[in-house]
Amino acid sequence: MINIAIVGYGNLGKGVEQAINLNRDMRLVGVFSRRDPKSVQTKGAKVYHYSTLLDYKDEIDVCVLCGSSDKDLRHQSVELAEHFNIVDSFDIHALIPEHLNHVDPVSKQSKKTAIVSVGWDPGIFSMQRALLDAILPKGKTESFWGYGVSQGHSEVLRRIDGVKSAVQYSIPNETSMEEFKMGKEITNYDKHERRCFVVADAQDHQRIKEEILNTEHYFKGSNTTVFFISEEEMKRDHQEMPHGGHVLRRAKTSEKMTQIADFHLKLESNPEFTASILLAYARAAYRMNQAEDYGAFT
Repeated sequence: MINIAIVGYGNLGKGVEQAINLNRDMRLVGVFSRRDPKSVQTKGAKVYHYSTLLDYKDEIDVCVLCGSSDKDLRHQSVELAEHFNIVDSFDIHALIPEHLNHVDPVSKQSKKTAIVSVGWDPGIFSMQRALLDAILPKGKTESFWGYGVSQGHSEVLRRIDGVKSAVQYSIPNETSMEEFKMGKEITNYDKHERRCFVVADAQDHQRIKEEILNTEHYFKGSNTTVFFISEEEMKRDHQEMPHGGHVLRRAKTSEKMTQIADFHLKLESNPEFTASILLAYARAAYRMNQAEDYGAFT
């Protein structure tokens, strides 16, 4: 039996709690949150304050980290890799090598195993890109995300001062997808539209909008539109969390022969699917650690 601790209890943490019930070789030790444990409503899991996590070190095989990449995982993964096997879904693509290099020496020193930046992108989509590039070496690969709610981008919005609630939808440009299949060059700006729906006081709208549009690694340089809505609209129209996307490879196998490979996900619940992936990697982390494969992997 693999003993799992959930660190952080937002949408992703809730998904992990639910997914553990589908994995017969796993047991949930508890949820560890920075919030008052009495204020955290789970589906039966015990809740402890984050500050007590080390008290349960001997009971936990793998910590599944469910915090935000920008504000939590950048330091938390390193901090916890000193004491636990960990899995995280760090998703700032440009900073993944740096993140891996920060976690790796700590894990090796403590004889722990860390698997970082796993989910569906980065994660399953990364694997598909590597696979298709290996099979079809003479070509080009593009990824298109959506239609759906990006957990990471939405969390970045909610962390902005003055934002009461927010959600971000990634919408793929269908025309760009077809143009890519036909061999035309497309830009990153043309691939997607990012629609941000934000609840905030009117006097903060302009400042918040400017901060969103200038957020590195998330919105800056993207085709981003910001809509300010009421709390009632947010509760009425933006509670579902679908997502999905495509990994497309267009390649030549001979002068006249073009091959197009398309890996596609259509998700009714982004956090529930991502949670299921994290648990598969938690199993891998446990087994690798048993085999003395120490360090950080992705």
